[in-house]
Amino acid sequence: MKRLMIAVMGAGLIGRRHAERIMSEPGCILSAVIDPSSAGRSFAENAGIPWYQSFSDIRVGDRPDGVIIATPNQLHVENGIEVAAAGIPALIEKPIADDVRAAEVLVAAYEEAGIPLLVGHHRRYNPMIQAAKKVLDSGRLGQIVSAHGTFWVAKPDDYFDTPWRREVGAGPIFINLIHDVDVFRYLLGEVEAVHTMESRAVRQYPVEDTAVVSLRFASGVLATFNVSDAVAAPWSWEMTTGENPAFPREDQFCYQIGATQGSLDIPQLTLWTYPSKPDWLQPLVHERIPFEPADPLCVQLKHLCDVIRGNATPLVSGREGLATLRVSEAIKASAQTAQVIHPSSIGVEESLAK
Repeated sequence: MKRLMIAVMGAGLIGRRHAERIMSEPGCILSAVIDPSSAGRSFAENAGIPWYQSFSDIRVGDRPDGVIIATPNQLHVENGIEVAAAGIPALIEKPIADDVRAAEVLVAAYEEAGIPLLVGHHRRYNPMIQAAKKVLDSGRLGQIVSAHGTFWVAKPDDYFDTPWRREVGAGPIFINLIHDVDVFRYLLGEVEAVHTMESRAVRQYPVEDTAVVSLRFASGVLATFNVSDAVAAPWSWEMTTGENPAFPREDQFCYQIGATQGSLDIPQLTLWTYPSKPDWLQPLVHERIPFEPADPLCVQLKHLCDVIRGNATPLVSGREGLATLRVSEAIKASAQTAQVIHPSSIGVEESLAK
Protein backbone atom coordinates (compact mmCIF):
# COMPACT_ATOMS: atom_id res chain seq x y z
CA MET A 1 0.00 0.00 0.00
CA LYS A 2 1.33 3.41 -0.98
CA ARG A 3 2.32 5.55 1.97
CA LEU A 4 0.41 8.83 2.01
CA MET A 5 2.14 12.18 2.15
CA ILE A 6 0.61 14.25 4.98
CA ALA A 7 1.58 17.85 5.73
CA VAL A 8 0.96 19.70 8.99
CA MET A 9 0.07 23.39 8.86
CA GLY A 10 0.80 25.05 12.19
CA ALA A 11 3.63 23.89 14.45
CA GLY A 12 2.22 24.87 17.82
CA LEU A 13 1.49 22.39 20.61
CA ILE A 14 -1.27 20.44 18.86
CA GLY A 15 0.44 20.68 15.45
CA ARG A 16 3.57 19.08 16.87
CA ARG A 17 1.52 16.30 18.42
CA HIS A 18 0.01 15.58 15.01
CA ALA A 19 3.45 15.69 13.38
CA GLU A 20 4.88 13.21 15.89
CA ARG A 21 2.07 10.76 15.24
CA ILE A 22 2.46 11.04 11.47
CA MET A 23 6.16 10.26 11.82
CA SER A 24 5.35 7.13 13.83
CA GLU A 25 2.51 5.88 11.56
CA PRO A 26 3.71 3.30 8.99
CA GLY A 27 0.95 4.21 6.52
CA CYS A 28 2.02 7.80 5.96
CA ILE A 29 4.95 10.20 5.76
CA LEU A 30 5.23 13.70 7.23
CA SER A 31 5.91 15.53 3.97
CA ALA A 32 6.06 19.12 5.21
CA VAL A 33 5.70 21.48 8.15
CA ILE A 34 4.01 24.74 7.15
CA ASP A 35 4.50 27.53 9.67
CA PRO A 36 5.99 31.03 9.17
CA SER A 37 7.47 31.21 12.68
CA SER A 38 11.09 30.58 13.58
CA ALA A 39 9.90 27.97 16.08
CA GLY A 40 8.09 26.15 13.28
CA ARG A 41 11.20 26.24 11.12
CA SER A 42 13.35 24.91 13.96
CA PHE A 43 10.91 22.07 14.64
CA ALA A 44 10.95 21.04 10.97
CA GLU A 45 14.75 21.26 10.70
CA ASN A 46 15.27 19.23 13.88
CA ALA A 47 12.91 16.56 12.55
CA GLY A 48 14.52 16.59 9.10
CA ILE A 49 11.25 17.59 7.44
CA PRO A 50 10.83 20.15 4.61
CA TRP A 51 9.68 23.52 5.96
CA TYR A 52 7.52 26.10 4.22
CA GLN A 53 6.36 29.53 5.31
CA SER A 54 3.00 29.06 3.55
CA PHE A 55 1.06 26.41 1.66
CA SER A 56 1.47 28.37 -1.58
CA ASP A 57 5.26 27.89 -1.35
CA ILE A 58 4.88 24.16 -2.02
CA ARG A 59 5.34 23.33 -5.68
CA VAL A 60 2.35 21.63 -7.30
CA GLY A 61 4.34 18.45 -7.89
CA ASP A 62 5.35 18.28 -4.21
CA ARG A 63 1.91 18.83 -2.73
CA PRO A 64 0.74 16.29 -0.15
CA ASP A 65 -2.13 13.80 -0.25
CA GLY A 66 -3.66 15.42 2.83
CA VAL A 67 -3.16 18.34 5.20
CA ILE A 68 -3.75 18.63 8.93
CA ILE A 69 -4.51 22.27 9.74
CA ALA A 70 -3.55 23.16 13.31
CA THR A 71 -3.12 26.91 12.95
CA PRO A 72 -4.77 29.44 15.32
CA ASN A 73 -8.58 29.32 15.17
CA GLN A 74 -8.91 32.63 13.33
CA LEU A 75 -6.84 31.23 10.43
CA HIS A 76 -8.78 27.97 9.96
CA VAL A 77 -11.08 29.32 7.26
CA GLU A 78 -8.37 31.07 5.26
CA ASN A 79 -6.04 28.07 5.44
CA GLY A 80 -8.78 25.55 4.81
CA ILE A 81 -10.11 27.31 1.71
CA GLU A 82 -6.57 27.50 0.29
CA VAL A 83 -6.13 23.75 0.72
CA ALA A 84 -9.60 23.08 -0.74
CA ALA A 85 -8.73 25.16 -3.82
CA ALA A 86 -5.76 22.83 -4.35
CA GLY A 87 -8.12 19.82 -4.29
CA ILE A 88 -6.54 18.27 -1.19
CA PRO A 89 -8.48 16.62 1.70
CA ALA A 90 -7.96 18.25 5.09
CA LEU A 91 -8.40 17.64 8.78
CA ILE A 92 -8.95 20.96 10.56
CA GLU A 93 -8.48 21.23 14.29
CA LYS A 94 -11.48 22.14 16.41
CA PRO A 95 -13.22 24.46 16.53
CA ILE A 96 -13.70 24.39 12.77
CA ALA A 97 -13.79 28.23 12.72
CA ASP A 98 -14.11 31.30 14.91
CA ASP A 99 -17.86 31.51 14.34
CA VAL A 100 -20.71 29.75 12.56
CA ARG A 101 -20.88 32.09 9.58
CA ALA A 102 -17.21 31.55 8.77
CA ALA A 103 -17.57 27.79 9.30
CA GLU A 104 -20.47 27.68 6.82
CA VAL A 105 -18.26 29.30 4.16
CA LEU A 106 -15.50 26.77 4.81
CA VAL A 107 -17.78 23.72 4.73
CA ALA A 108 -19.41 24.96 1.51
CA ALA A 109 -16.00 25.30 -0.15
CA TYR A 110 -15.21 21.64 0.45
CA GLU A 111 -18.66 20.41 -0.49
CA GLU A 112 -18.64 22.36 -3.74
CA ALA A 113 -15.20 20.96 -4.57
CA GLY A 114 -16.25 17.42 -3.63
CA ILE A 115 -13.27 17.06 -1.28
CA PRO A 116 -13.37 15.37 2.15
CA LEU A 117 -13.17 17.65 5.18
CA LEU A 118 -12.66 16.30 8.69
CA VAL A 119 -12.74 18.22 11.97
CA GLY A 120 -10.43 17.26 14.81
CA HIS A 121 -12.91 16.39 17.55
CA HIS A 122 -10.60 13.54 18.45
CA ARG A 123 -12.49 12.34 21.54
CA ARG A 124 -14.96 10.55 19.28
CA TYR A 125 -12.11 8.27 18.20
CA ASN A 126 -11.30 7.22 21.75
CA PRO A 127 -12.11 3.48 22.06
CA MET A 128 -13.79 4.24 25.39
CA ILE A 129 -16.28 6.59 23.71
CA GLN A 130 -16.78 4.07 20.91
CA ALA A 131 -17.57 1.40 23.52
CA ALA A 132 -19.98 3.74 25.32
CA LYS A 133 -21.80 4.50 22.06
CA LYS A 134 -22.12 0.81 21.29
CA VAL A 135 -23.78 0.24 24.68
CA LEU A 136 -26.18 3.17 24.20
CA ASP A 137 -27.06 2.19 20.63
CA SER A 138 -27.69 -1.43 21.67
CA GLY A 139 -30.75 -0.42 23.71
CA ARG A 140 -29.47 -2.31 26.72
CA LEU A 141 -30.05 0.71 28.96
CA GLY A 142 -33.60 1.19 27.75
CA GLN A 143 -34.78 4.72 26.96
CA ILE A 144 -32.13 7.36 27.65
CA VAL A 145 -33.61 9.97 29.94
CA SER A 146 -30.90 12.30 31.17
CA ALA A 147 -27.16 12.99 31.14
CA HIS A 148 -24.68 15.12 33.05
CA GLY A 149 -21.15 16.30 32.31
CA THR A 150 -18.70 17.94 34.69
CA PHE A 151 -15.68 20.05 33.78
CA TRP A 152 -14.22 21.25 37.06
CA VAL A 153 -10.55 22.20 36.99
CA ALA A 154 -8.31 24.69 38.77
CA LYS A 155 -6.36 26.65 36.17
CA PRO A 156 -3.37 28.35 37.84
CA ASP A 157 -2.96 32.11 37.92
CA ASP A 158 -0.13 32.08 35.40
CA TYR A 159 -2.43 30.45 32.83
CA PHE A 160 -4.03 33.87 32.52
CA ASP A 161 -0.74 35.70 31.99
CA THR A 162 -1.53 35.25 28.28
CA PRO A 163 -3.80 38.26 27.69
CA TRP A 164 -6.35 36.70 25.29
CA ARG A 165 -7.29 34.12 27.94
CA ARG A 166 -8.77 36.95 30.03
CA GLU A 167 -10.67 38.55 27.17
CA VAL A 168 -14.05 38.09 25.51
CA GLY A 169 -13.88 35.06 23.25
CA ALA A 170 -11.97 32.99 25.80
CA GLY A 171 -13.39 31.36 28.95
CA PRO A 172 -14.13 27.66 29.55
CA ILE A 173 -17.31 27.65 27.42
CA PHE A 174 -15.42 28.36 24.20
CA ILE A 175 -12.02 26.90 25.13
CA ASN A 176 -13.03 23.68 26.88
CA LEU A 177 -16.74 22.88 26.76
CA ILE A 178 -16.87 22.50 22.98
CA HIS A 179 -15.13 19.12 23.40
CA ASP A 180 -17.79 17.87 25.81
CA VAL A 181 -20.58 19.23 23.62
CA ASP A 182 -19.27 17.21 20.69
CA VAL A 183 -19.11 14.00 22.74
CA PHE A 184 -22.71 14.48 23.93
CA ARG A 185 -23.89 15.18 20.37
CA TYR A 186 -22.16 12.00 19.23
CA LEU A 187 -23.70 9.90 22.00
CA LEU A 188 -27.14 11.50 22.33
CA GLY A 189 -28.00 13.19 19.01
CA GLU A 190 -28.87 16.72 18.01
CA VAL A 191 -29.46 19.52 20.51
CA GLU A 192 -32.75 21.40 20.12
CA ALA A 193 -32.44 24.05 22.81
CA VAL A 194 -30.02 25.37 25.42
CA HIS A 195 -30.17 27.61 28.45
CA THR A 196 -27.07 28.92 30.23
CA MET A 197 -26.18 30.81 33.37
CA GLU A 198 -22.61 31.98 33.89
CA SER A 199 -20.56 33.73 36.57
CA ARG A 200 -17.33 35.73 36.81
CA ALA A 201 -17.39 35.80 40.60
CA VAL A 202 -13.93 34.30 41.21
CA ARG A 203 -11.57 36.25 38.94
CA GLN A 204 -13.76 39.15 37.78
CA TYR A 205 -12.37 38.91 34.24
CA PRO A 206 -14.56 39.87 31.24
CA VAL A 207 -15.03 36.14 30.58
CA GLU A 208 -16.83 33.56 32.69
CA ASP A 209 -15.03 31.27 35.11
CA THR A 210 -18.14 29.17 35.80
CA ALA A 211 -21.26 28.18 33.88
CA VAL A 212 -24.21 25.82 34.17
CA VAL A 213 -25.81 24.68 30.91
CA SER A 214 -29.12 22.90 30.31
CA LEU A 215 -29.73 21.13 27.01
CA ARG A 216 -32.77 19.52 25.39
CA PHE A 217 -32.05 16.98 22.67
CA ALA A 218 -34.32 16.15 19.74
CA SER A 219 -34.73 12.66 21.23
CA GLY A 220 -36.24 14.17 24.39
CA VAL A 221 -33.13 13.61 26.50
CA LEU A 222 -32.39 16.38 29.00
CA ALA A 223 -28.78 17.06 29.97
CA THR A 224 -26.67 19.46 31.98
CA PHE A 225 -23.06 20.62 31.96
CA ASN A 226 -21.42 22.16 35.00
CA VAL A 227 -18.23 23.87 33.89
CA SER A 228 -15.65 25.86 35.84
CA ASP A 229 -11.93 26.51 35.54
CA ALA A 230 -11.80 27.82 39.12
CA VAL A 231 -12.74 24.67 41.07
CA ALA A 232 -10.24 22.35 42.77
CA ALA A 233 -11.73 18.95 41.88
CA PRO A 234 -11.02 15.61 40.12
CA TRP A 235 -14.13 15.60 37.89
CA SER A 236 -13.21 16.46 34.32
CA TRP A 237 -12.28 14.64 31.11
CA GLU A 238 -8.68 15.77 31.54
CA MET A 239 -8.37 14.39 35.07
CA THR A 240 -10.25 11.11 34.61
CA THR A 241 -9.49 9.64 31.18
CA GLY A 242 -5.68 9.63 31.12
CA GLU A 243 -5.87 10.77 27.49
CA ASN A 244 -3.30 13.53 28.03
CA PRO A 245 -0.37 12.41 30.22
CA ALA A 246 0.29 16.03 31.22
CA PHE A 247 -2.66 15.78 33.62
CA PRO A 248 -2.67 13.64 36.78
CA ARG A 249 -5.26 10.89 36.57
CA GLU A 250 -7.99 10.32 39.15
CA ASP A 251 -10.29 7.32 39.48
CA GLN A 252 -13.44 9.39 39.07
CA PHE A 253 -16.01 10.05 36.34
CA CYS A 254 -16.77 13.09 34.19
CA TYR A 255 -20.02 12.01 32.47
CA GLN A 256 -23.13 10.17 33.65
CA ILE A 257 -25.85 8.87 31.33
CA GLY A 258 -29.15 7.70 32.85
CA ALA A 259 -31.79 5.52 31.23
CA THR A 260 -34.88 3.55 32.21
CA GLN A 261 -33.08 0.20 32.51
CA GLY A 262 -29.66 1.32 33.69
CA SER A 263 -27.00 4.02 33.86
CA LEU A 264 -23.45 4.41 32.58
CA ASP A 265 -20.57 6.50 33.84
CA ILE A 266 -17.63 7.63 31.72
CA PRO A 267 -14.68 7.03 31.51
CA GLN A 268 -14.84 4.00 33.80
CA LEU A 269 -17.71 2.57 31.71
CA THR A 270 -19.41 1.21 34.80
CA LEU A 271 -22.86 -0.04 33.90
CA TRP A 272 -25.40 0.06 36.75
CA THR A 273 -28.58 -2.05 36.48
CA TYR A 274 -31.08 -4.00 38.58
CA PRO A 275 -30.99 -7.82 38.55
CA SER A 276 -34.64 -7.83 37.48
CA LYS A 277 -37.03 -4.94 36.92
CA PRO A 278 -36.01 -1.44 38.14
CA ASP A 279 -36.99 -0.81 41.77
CA TRP A 280 -35.38 1.87 43.89
CA LEU A 281 -35.78 -0.29 47.00
CA GLN A 282 -33.57 -3.02 45.50
CA PRO A 283 -29.76 -3.03 45.29
CA LEU A 284 -28.14 -2.24 41.97
CA VAL A 285 -25.48 -4.40 40.38
CA HIS A 286 -22.62 -3.08 38.32
CA GLU A 287 -20.12 -4.23 35.73
CA ARG A 288 -17.31 -2.66 33.73
CA ILE A 289 -17.68 -2.53 29.95
CA PRO A 290 -14.36 -3.69 28.46
CA PHE A 291 -12.48 -1.80 25.78
CA GLU A 292 -8.94 -1.72 24.41
CA PRO A 293 -7.31 1.69 25.06
CA ALA A 294 -5.64 3.50 22.15
CA ASP A 295 -4.35 6.99 21.43
CA PRO A 296 -7.33 8.76 19.78
CA LEU A 297 -5.01 11.03 17.76
CA CYS A 298 -3.43 7.92 16.23
CA VAL A 299 -6.85 6.40 15.54
CA GLN A 300 -7.96 9.69 13.98
CA LEU A 301 -4.85 9.77 11.75
CA LYS A 302 -5.50 6.22 10.50
CA HIS A 303 -9.08 7.24 9.76
CA LEU A 304 -7.88 10.31 7.83
CA CYS A 305 -5.72 8.03 5.69
CA ASP A 306 -8.68 5.71 5.07
CA VAL A 307 -10.79 8.68 4.00
CA ILE A 308 -8.08 9.95 1.64
CA ARG A 309 -7.84 6.48 0.10
CA GLY A 310 -11.60 6.39 -0.38
CA ASN A 311 -12.10 3.51 2.06
CA ALA A 312 -14.14 5.46 4.64
CA THR A 313 -16.35 8.50 5.06
CA PRO A 314 -15.44 11.11 7.72
CA LEU A 315 -16.53 10.23 11.25
CA VAL A 316 -16.41 13.94 12.11
CA SER A 317 -17.23 15.75 8.87
CA GLY A 318 -17.24 19.47 8.25
CA ARG A 319 -21.00 19.42 8.84
CA GLU A 320 -20.48 17.70 12.21
CA GLY A 321 -17.89 20.27 13.25
CA LEU A 322 -20.25 23.04 12.17
CA ALA A 323 -23.12 21.57 14.20
CA THR A 324 -20.99 21.35 17.34
CA LEU A 325 -19.83 24.95 16.89
CA ARG A 326 -23.45 26.04 16.44
CA VAL A 327 -24.41 24.49 19.81
CA SER A 328 -21.42 26.13 21.48
CA GLU A 329 -22.38 29.54 20.12
CA ALA A 330 -25.96 28.97 21.29
CA ILE A 331 -24.69 28.20 24.80
CA LYS A 332 -22.78 31.48 24.91
CA ALA A 333 -25.67 33.43 23.36
CA SER A 334 -27.98 32.10 26.06
CA ALA A 335 -25.58 33.21 28.78
CA GLN A 336 -25.53 36.71 27.33
CA THR A 337 -29.30 37.04 26.82
CA ALA A 338 -30.69 34.87 29.65
CA GLN A 339 -32.94 33.28 27.00
CA VAL A 340 -33.47 29.75 25.75
CA ILE A 341 -31.59 29.56 22.45
CA HIS A 342 -32.23 27.11 19.61
CA PRO A 343 -28.93 26.17 17.93
CA SER A 344 -30.69 25.84 14.58
CA SER A 345 -31.23 29.61 14.64
CA ILE A 346 -27.53 30.45 15.03
CA GLY A 347 -26.21 31.89 11.78
CA VAL A 348 -29.65 31.99 10.18
CA GLU A 349 -30.51 35.58 11.08
CA GLU A 350 -27.20 36.84 9.72
CA SER A 351 -27.74 34.93 6.46
CA LEU A 352 -31.24 36.33 6.01
CA ALA A 353 -29.95 39.88 6.61
CA LYS A 354 -27.55 39.69 3.66
